[in-house]
Parts: sequence; structure tokens; C-alpha cells
Amino acid sequence: MPMTVVELDNGVTKVAISGRIDVAGAQEIDLPLNVVGGSRRAVVIDLVEVSFMASMGLRGLVMCAKSIHSKRGKVGMFGPRAEVEEVIRTMGIDELIPLFASEAEAIALVTAV
Repeated sequence: MPMTVVELDNGVTKVAISGRIDVAGAQEIDLPLNVVGGSRRAVVIDLVEVSFMASMGLRGLVMCAKSIHSKRGKVGMFGPRAEVEEVIRTMGIDELIPLFASEAEAIALVTAV
């Protein structure tokens, strides 16, 4: 499974995504991301182990973030490889889901009052 969900302190949920998030990978993470988006309000998305991100994977992240935002929650991403970061920034996804270098920075965003 290219996605794991871990509950951290202070009500923060960490979603760690790994591998190639191509069409098949995007299908695997779509439903779990919907569950997280529908049930959590402080989410950090770990992209450290993502080697490739297709637009289908970005769609899942956007839908998750929109659901979290609709509940006045916060979401941040961190740690993408250069080629994954380039795709995220080129598509403008970082305007909806802020992108950070470290997990600590992303957690600070989602726990800020």
C-alpha cells in the first residue's frame, strides 16, 4: 500500500505516501485520502518517499485538502523530491496545500491557532 496514516500528538494526522503515484498508485490512495479528508482537521502529508506524482495523484490530494478546508481544518505537505516538487508547484497545488521542507514546519502550520 503506497499510503499509511498515523495519528500524532495534538490531533495531527500524518499521511505518508510512497512509491510511484501514477494511475494505479493514484487509485490506491484515492479512497483512503477521501476518508482522511472527511474525518480529520489537522493533516500533514509526507511526500519524502514519493518517486513520481501524476496528475491523478494530485487530484486526490486536492480533493482531500478541499474537504479538510471545508471543515475549517488545515493541511500541509512536506519533503518532496525535486521532480515531485516541480510538478506540485507547476500545477499550483502548493497554493492550496502549503509545501514545506520539514515535517516540523508542516505540523506548525496545521496546529497554529
